[in-house]
Amino acid sequence: MKNMWRQVSRSPKFIVGACIFGFILLWVFIYPFLVPGHPLEMIGRNSFIRPGVYVSLYDSVNAQQVYTIILSEADQRRIEYRLSWEDRERMKEWLVMFGLPEHVIDIENTEMLLMLWRNNFDAELRLGATAAERQFFNRLDTRIYGLLETPDMVVMEFCYETNDYVHAGVIRDTDFVHVGRIANVRFLPLGTDNFGRDVLKQMMAAVGVSLTIGLIAGLVATLIGLILGLIAGYIGGIVDDIIMFFTNLFTVIPGFVLLILISFSIGQAQRGAMIVAIVIGLTSWVWTTRAVRSQVMSLRNRDHVNLSKLSGHSLPRIVANDILPYIASYVIMAFILQISSAILAEAQLSMLGLGPMTTETPTLGIMMNWAMTYSAHINGAWWAYFPIIIVIALISFSLNLMNTGLDQVFNPQLRD
Repeated sequence: MKNMWRQVSRSPKFIVGACIFGFILLWVFIYPFLVPGHPLEMIGRNSFIRPGVYVSLYDSVNAQQVYTIILSEADQRRIEYRLSWEDRERMKEWLVMFGLPEHVIDIENTEMLLMLWRNNFDAELRLGATAAERQFFNRLDTRIYGLLETPDMVVMEFCYETNDYVHAGVIRDTDFVHVGRIANVRFLPLGTDNFGRDVLKQMMAAVGVSLTIGLIAGLVATLIGLILGLIAGYIGGIVDDIIMFFTNLFTVIPGFVLLILISFSIGQAQRGAMIVAIVIGLTSWVWTTRAVRSQVMSLRNRDHVNLSKLSGHSLPRIVANDILPYIASYVIMAFILQISSAILAEAQLSMLGLGPMTTETPTLGIMMNWAMTYSAHINGAWWAYFPIIIVIALISFSLNLMNTGLDQVFNPQLRD
């Protein structure tokens, strides 16, 4: 056993795969302590809030201490931020109608664009524009001149004694507050989904559920395949023919189609994470059975097995002591692949709306289904689906990398 672990620890592929998988598991366990609360808690009232740090505006106004900081380019940054690209294009459109060459108008240069607008815009000029267009340009001109000024903001506070609003203070353009002095600050590394739920917190919970589904499904499929493969490969004869008949029957029927039919027949109300895992396991044992059977058939006539038969040892003892140790490494590799396949199968099922119940616990597939249903890709909300794809790919990659590393250690033909 020590020699086996020494060989495994020297496999670079296994070490890299185990590190990636361990890092994901570590975050699954740690993140709920860092950000407590239910993963499906709705914290936002807007759909697809962008990733970033969000500060309570109410607490910012009522901060205990306000600092005066004068930045040389503060006004310019305010203008660039509030002047949209659509406004810039419309400004360029009017300037071109006015007669300025198009190549001298750079809409990315905010200072030059505003200078050209101030020097040339005249609300009285028609220039072939419709009445609606002239009204739009006039409103745009008014808004632009509002951008150039930075008046102080007056804070009004409701007074219960007079039942009216009274002057409470002034906010100047040079007033700043320290983010650490604000009562309510929320960091959303991956923003929120369409329901206003923290995507990262939801994803960490979903990874745990998906890994649990993969583990249970992998155990079910590996145990069924191992038991049937041992019986068919060692006993042979009519027992082997019966087992291989059902194995070939399930091989002919596409496993995913069978999985869809079974999941659909169960119904949404009864489909919990455990039920889905068992269903996936019950439809994924075929290739494990065939692989274990072929390994056992090559072992059943070895000298040490024949010696155990002559010694009068029972069938369970022969299988446990003389066959299982020789195929244990192969069973472990099959189990790792079954986990990876089960996670991908759950994601596929959930994308079709046939996964676990959506109101209890999230899974990676369910999060992808929500993103697709509410058009996150159309709305540009990449944070609602792209990190899920990356996590699924990393889990599958790490497990397959571990399997490849084990194969290089235990397979004499691939061993360095």
